[in-house]
Amino acid sequence: MLRTPRGALLGAALVTTLAVGLVQAPGQAAAPPSTKTAAKKAEPAYKNADLTTEQRVADLLSRMTTAEKIGQMTQAERIDVDADPSLITTYGFGSLLSGGGSVPATNTPEAWADMVDGYQEKALETRLGIPLLYGVDAVHGHNNLQGATLFPHNIGLGATRDPDLVEQIGHITAMETRATGPQWAFAPCVCVARDDRWGRTYESFGEDPKLVTSMETAIDGLQGTDVRDLARPDRVLATAKHFAGDGLTTYGTGEGDYTVDQGIDQVSRADFDRLALAPYVPAVKKHHVGSVMPSFSSVDWTEDGIGNPVKMHANSELITGWLKQQQGFDGIVITDWRAIRQLPGTYTDQVRASVNAGIDMFMEPIQAPNNPTGWDEFIPTLTALVASGDVPMSRIDDAVSRILTAKFELGLFEHPFTDRRNIDTIGSKAHRRVARQAVAESQVLLKNKKQTLPLSTSKQAPVYVAGSNADNIGNQAGGWTLTWQGGSTNVVPGDTVLDAVRDTAKGRVQFSETASDPIPAGANGIVVVGETPYAEGFGDVNGPQWGYDPGDNGVPRPKKTMELSQADAVAVRKVCARAATCTVLVVAGRPMIIPPELLGQIDALVASWLPGSEGMGVADVLFGKKAFTGKLPVTWPRNVAQEPINVGDADYDPLYRYGFGLRTR
Repeated sequence: MLRTPRGALLGAALVTTLAVGLVQAPGQAAAPPSTKTAAKKAEPAYKNADLTTEQRVADLLSRMTTAEKIGQMTQAERIDVDADPSLITTYGFGSLLSGGGSVPATNTPEAWADMVDGYQEKALETRLGIPLLYGVDAVHGHNNLQGATLFPHNIGLGATRDPDLVEQIGHITAMETRATGPQWAFAPCVCVARDDRWGRTYESFGEDPKLVTSMETAIDGLQGTDVRDLARPDRVLATAKHFAGDGLTTYGTGEGDYTVDQGIDQVSRADFDRLALAPYVPAVKKHHVGSVMPSFSSVDWTEDGIGNPVKMHANSELITGWLKQQQGFDGIVITDWRAIRQLPGTYTDQVRASVNAGIDMFMEPIQAPNNPTGWDEFIPTLTALVASGDVPMSRIDDAVSRILTAKFELGLFEHPFTDRRNIDTIGSKAHRRVARQAVAESQVLLKNKKQTLPLSTSKQAPVYVAGSNADNIGNQAGGWTLTWQGGSTNVVPGDTVLDAVRDTAKGRVQFSETASDPIPAGANGIVVVGETPYAEGFGDVNGPQWGYDPGDNGVPRPKKTMELSQADAVAVRKVCARAATCTVLVVAGRPMIIPPELLGQIDALVASWLPGSEGMGVADVLFGKKAFTGKLPVTWPRNVAQEPINVGDADYDPLYRYGFGLRTR
């Protein structure tokens, strides 16, 4: 179904309350038609749901002061206002967000809805009663919420080659997200990951722009396929990110301690069009994505020589010229987290450059004590720039019109508070069945010596399970799970791979993480190895060491290498040397290096990616309930030195090529 143009009349079935002030209270007699007509004529036009979105936006914009407009362009973090929600009213924020791990004191669906509604009440107390947009990073489900359905990360979904399933996942994510209050998801990532050393590789659907484009059905799942769908209680505004080329940065150019993330695309214009911009054309023109988030990265065109990169947040050629003018994007361009502060010059220079480049809303949280200012510095800075004429009012009006349009299309003026009718579906069996299906379809069988897989469920052979990721649901889920970086001890409802094997195998299942316990004669060995969680540049190969994982007793999280830990390698050797069969599952956000001597000992090798909460999906293919059908969304290298390696390279010689995947039926 084609999406209707912006500004089309909101469907009567979706809008039951015409305006604030016209809701009939329980037990109140209905006003006579003449009274209703008079009331409708007296109310501001922007409150009249019978008018087009364009008419309502124009009327509301004409009533707004400069301060109210700049407030709409400002997004604060919930932590900034939670202790004093009256700040929402005072400054008239257009939006709030929950960053990774920013949750209510009780992380339940009801507490989320109560929290968002409490903030919304303060927004409605402003002079014009403009409702808030509330945003979250719902990147593999509503992943900040305890008990939400957690799906495989995008790299696993790319392995499924199943756009319809990806759309269904987007819809479930939207349903669970909006039922708890937020109406805006900072997803999906439509980057094309060209270097697996990048810490955000798992946020990409794959290395081929065509594969990424095919998975943009996620946008339809989140938003629906018609503009009128946005007002439904099971849809949210989607965000295509990170515009553009965040998967194309050159190793060694990363920002700060990062080696890849937030780095520089040193690239020709033709390659940038093909590998960075291509996914945004259908995202805008076919899927009508409601918002776009620029990247922290920069672009440095090779045509004029390397050495003059331009940060995406100040790139007017791409944001205003290519995205808004050439592609006709009419949604919101929102910054990434405090990203304008990486631009050159003073903060005034940074605000001027970014807003004039075409950015509409500014994610400016306060991060005390290291970064004591945020939105409280942005608002007076932009106000002064408008007063001086450095930022024209026409640019402000364009930005605010886009923000207001989204709020009208989401139905927030008629229904500002959380519609909780779907709250009982969160983490439901039906939703988890879809996640389980996605896990099964995402598994890629790379090696299957003598048809080791599927394992038999009719024989009583013992099963010996080992490896660091066999019984750790936090490692299965990866980063962006309850917290920004995730954690090895996340308490996520679901099944680990070990749980699933125990539930499926007929014979006795024995678990020894390090393979230190004796291996029974005739046992089928399953060794689950891979990575611990990370997000963004902290996952870069040779990137910074960050924080401490509670599960490691205060030991710092190690730098990432794309290589198996010594403990995992030892476990593989032990099990493969002594078990009747040896299957190795790689639970990781990208390919891991399997040395030749280790690969030679392995009977069956499976890329399991980051499956999330539903380990049963892994068991479904291991034991033959479902066939292996997944295909590699990225090239699997022989060693780290081969990176970056991508299909089509002149000297392409991977361990497993892009698109490879054995089938079991």
